[in-house]
Amino acid sequence: MPDPVIVPRADHPISRRNIDPDALRVLYRLNEHRYTAYLVGGSVRDLILGRHPKDFDIGTNAHPYQIKRLFRNCWIIGRRFRLAHIKYGPKTIEVATFRKNVPEGAAEGAPESTVVASSPSPAAPPGDHGIVHHDNTFGTAEEDAFRRDFTINALFYDVGTRSVIDYVGGLGDLEQRVIRSIGDPRVRFVEDPVRMFRAAVLAARLGFDLDALVVEAIAEHRTLIMKASPARLLEEYYKVLRSGMAEAGFHALDRLRLVELITPELKSAPPAVWDSLARLDRFRQRFSTAPAELTNTILIGSLLVASGALQRRPPGGDPKKERVSFGILPVARKDIERLRQAMQLLPRLTEPELPPRLTRSLPHRPAFDDALMWLEIFGDAPDAVERWKQAKHHRAPHPPPATQTRDGQAVSAESHPPGRRRRRRRRRRRGRGHGPALPQ
Repeated sequence: MPDPVIVPRADHPISRRNIDPDALRVLYRLNEHRYTAYLVGGSVRDLILGRHPKDFDIGTNAHPYQIKRLFRNCWIIGRRFRLAHIKYGPKTIEVATFRKNVPEGAAEGAPESTVVASSPSPAAPPGDHGIVHHDNTFGTAEEDAFRRDFTINALFYDVGTRSVIDYVGGLGDLEQRVIRSIGDPRVRFVEDPVRMFRAAVLAARLGFDLDALVVEAIAEHRTLIMKASPARLLEEYYKVLRSGMAEAGFHALDRLRLVELITPELKSAPPAVWDSLARLDRFRQRFSTAPAELTNTILIGSLLVASGALQRRPPGGDPKKERVSFGILPVARKDIERLRQAMQLLPRLTEPELPPRLTRSLPHRPAFDDALMWLEIFGDAPDAVERWKQAKHHRAPHPPPATQTRDGQAVSAESHPPGRRRRRRRRRRRGRGHGPALPQ
């Protein structure tokens, strides 16, 4: 392998001021204990482009449980490959041990100290020969760079020397604004078909061009996307919808004829779908990060409602027992049902006059928050949105249920101090041995 290109601090734009302070804290502690640790992947790419990274991921030669010994706020996750998640409040810094690609079955003979313990993978389904199901062997920083998907995602930042390290030509591709595969894309896309999806979305989000070899490989192997994990594909859909570039992302997937294989309902999508995605993007771009109110229910609803897929049900089917899916995507039944409930609430939210009792009760409905968010994004009713936001702000909790009576009045369980039960007075029994004490 050729020597890496190392760019000193004076020749690149990355400043530590733009790096998350908790990510810096993790990097410094790993370095203090003499482990190699770099900022890796998309965060380095975005910092060079002057964009604000969504995540700050770290790669290191420390093994997961070595990382855990250094951080009390660390949790080890993953079955296929162990990852360290270091928690700082609601924020998570992901730390992964450097790894390398391992051909199917090759990990069996690897030294025990270099293989991450994991549960055996299920047998590969027929027809997906070449797809890699084992990718769990530790490696060096250089090997880790070459196992990544695209050159612009394989750049490292060394906080110790403040330099950028490039093993794969990613800096040149950033300058040329091109998405290029690391290795032959015809092989890499067979190993992991989801890379085709990510190539299209990444090019759309950055405004880059796809390398000609990448385009040809997608045209040749695009049907393999149907053999990827449906759960992974659903998560990729949510990432696109949450990014603020959903319209551009799905246009790119449509041009490459990937979206029609995953969700045939969107083939030759009507204008309502593109309008829905544009509205979703305009709302998302108002925030630096996706707000918590932008739930999966809202995200998937932007496609289901606009395409008419929400209204389509098997004839005579029980909605509580029917398989909930969107193309090959296993959409959670709870999200579908919450979406349907929100759609039922919408007409009420836009009525100018409602009975006072209904006005008070609507904010307590389970789907109210999603319905209000839907109205704000897609409803063209700013006055109604503001009115219901005020109602939501001033809503009081429902009164607690009455549990007993006192003098004919209902008494809540909360009227007594928590954790203490009111003792009933015992009636004294009269009779032999239980009469009043006689004077001595």
